[in-house]
Amino acid sequence: MRTEWTPEDLPGPAFYRMMTAVVVPRPIAWVSTTSPDGVDNLAPHSFFTIACGDPAIVQFTSMGRKDSLRNVEATGEFVVNLASEPLWREVNATGTPYPPEVGEFDALGIGREASAVVRPPRVAASPVALECVLHSTVGLGTSTVVFGRVVHVAADTAVLGEDGLPDVTRLRPLARLGRNEWSTLGEVHAVDRLPYRP
Repeated sequence: MRTEWTPEDLPGPAFYRMMTAVVVPRPIAWVSTTSPDGVDNLAPHSFFTIACGDPAIVQFTSMGRKDSLRNVEATGEFVVNLASEPLWREVNATGTPYPPEVGEFDALGIGREASAVVRPPRVAASPVALECVLHSTVGLGTSTVVFGRVVHVAADTAVLGEDGLPDVTRLRPLARLGRNEWSTLGEVHAVDRLPYRP
């Protein structure tokens, strides 16, 4: 037996809550931007993924017109900082709807460091930062999908494995679930892809 719904059965936020309870876990883009007035903004976005491998493009979705979106549209730059388990309190706190003139770095005492290529700063304690320039945006209903071309990657050497790539057990990424639920890494299983044998 199944319980079934259509968007008409759960209008507005109710169907959104249903979708975010189903599409789990979701990685978190901890996006730093700088406004034209020089205010450094920092906010988590849990609609986030890789959009293209070559060129390297990542995407995040702004639900409504938030500071992150306005700043990216105005300046064409942003940084995706990895949201890691030791920083979960800070990540959650930056989801507070501060007014545009208040920068989360300063309001919450979050350390920043200069980026190598773009103006917005990186989160100093985040293990990996993806510096991005705006590729394009796509409006979808009440949301805007932001596509950014990755122009620089900065990783803490301590999170790199023997192969030179970030090791997920050292990154300790956070993920969003449904409701107000969060998740940490849990068990990791390495499974090789099966070859096709006719």
